[in-house]
Amino acid sequence: MRWNTLKIEVKWALLFTAMGLLWMVLERITGLHSTYLDYQMYLTNLFAIPAIAVMVAALRDKKKNFYHGVMTYKQGLISGSILSTGIALCSPAAQWITSYVISPHYFSRVIQRSVELGYYRDTAAAAAHFNYANFAVQGAIGAWVMGILTTAIAMFFIKSRRGQA
Repeated sequence: MRWNTLKIEVKWALLFTAMGLLWMVLERITGLHSTYLDYQMYLTNLFAIPAIAVMVAALRDKKKNFYHGVMTYKQGLISGSILSTGIALCSPAAQWITSYVISPHYFSRVIQRSVELGYYRDTAAAAAHFNYANFAVQGAIGAWVMGILTTAIAMFFIKSRRGQA
């Protein structure tokens, strides 16, 4: 594949990653990684709203600027799969930045709190779940799966209709 074919997906994968990092900064600033840690596991799911919006914008960009306004479901699914793979590949680096730069105390706090609440029997069990390596893998797999699922649904609305030019 040539660069021209992929540059829209690369651009949007980087934009998506930047948006995810900005979301993490906002979570940290609002106290969701410290004072309001108990609410973080619920409120972080709101990230789905801008995530879906960015995926849809990327697919529309591909349709308009690469396919000149006419894109089939299959073409969109391929583009979205490439985009999802790009986001998944960026995910471990974004998780590293989140874990070690944006919110370096998050894991120790969530480990302690999850044991206090009885979600885990001890800190070792909690630490086995709440760590960079586990989150990097989960984030990459989750980004890839959710990206393809979002694409599969969004393309029903974005694809060109017969006779559309």
